[in-house]
Parts: sequence; C-alpha cells; structure tokens
Amino acid sequence: MSQQRQVLQQAGTVEGNAVRFDAEKAEQVVEALNLDLAASVVRYHQLRKHRWTVAGPESGELARFLGEAAAESERHADGLARRIGEIGGVPLSGPAAFERHSRVPFEGEDVYDARTSLANDLDAYGDAIESVSSHIELAESLGDHATGHLLRDHLADLERRASAIDGLLARDSLTEW
Repeated sequence: MSQQRQVLQQAGTVEGNAVRFDAEKAEQVVEALNLDLAASVVRYHQLRKHRWTVAGPESGELARFLGEAAAESERHADGLARRIGEIGGVPLSGPAAFERHSRVPFEGEDVYDARTSLANDLDAYGDAIESVSSHIELAESLGDHATGHLLRDHLADLERRASAIDGLLARDSLTEW
C-alpha cells in the first residue's frame, strides 16, 4: 500500500470547472446541494432501517416500498454528489458531516411501529421538498439551469413518495401495525 497521499482538492472548496460555471456562484450552489445531499443520505439510512425492522400483516409489501424509496434516495445522493463535482465543488462525505448538515434529523437507533416510522419518513420527505424547492430557485437565479433541472426531477420523485406515504398512513390497516 502506498504511503504517498496527494490531496487533489480540499473539502469545502470550489475550483474552476469544465462546465464554466462561475466559481462564486458555484460556491452558493455547492453549499445548497451539499445540504440536499446530506438529507438524502440521512433519509436513505432511515428508510433502510425501517425496511429492516418493519413488522405486521403487510410487512412484505411495505418492506418492498421502503427498499425502493431507499434506492431512490441513494440515486438522488449520487446525482447530487456528481453535480457538486461537475461545478467544481467537493461533496460531503462521512456520517458526521451528513448528520451535521442535514435538514432531516437523525431519527436514532430505536425501532418504531410502522405508523410512527412512516410518519417520520413523511416528515423527512416534507423537509426535503421544502429544501429542494428553494434550491431550484437559487440555482436558476444564479444561471445554473442544469442543477435546476436535476433538482426538479428529484422534487417530482420526493413529492410522489410523500404522497404515497401519506396514502399509506390513511389506510385503516396500519392502525393494527
């Protein structure tokens, strides 16, 4: 294993980029995208935990739904991290950084009933929807329409999942979980 280490770019910095997006504007967008990245990662882990621990008469169906939602959150995180790099930034990494920067609070390690878990997930989606919506406006006001497009796609997915969770919470069968 090589002992030589070379830092290519320090965390928290923004450098020139191939898409020629202004570095000062990119700093603002990178900061916003890192917040959304952190929320996506925290939400991913919460959804995975809920998938692993769900119990009840419809747990198989609910576990599939939560697994798909977690995979979607992971795809969002990957897309956000790639975009951060494309505009010259460094994506957050590491559990402490994700928890510190996330608008979605870390739920903790306790296991909850399905209804409580889904209500927590719905709150996480609501926080993400608010954040992503404001970041679309920010990115586009700074002339970063590609980031705006990426975030609009994410927003559509977030709203669709939030609506689905809201529907699950309205079902009478969940009162038995």
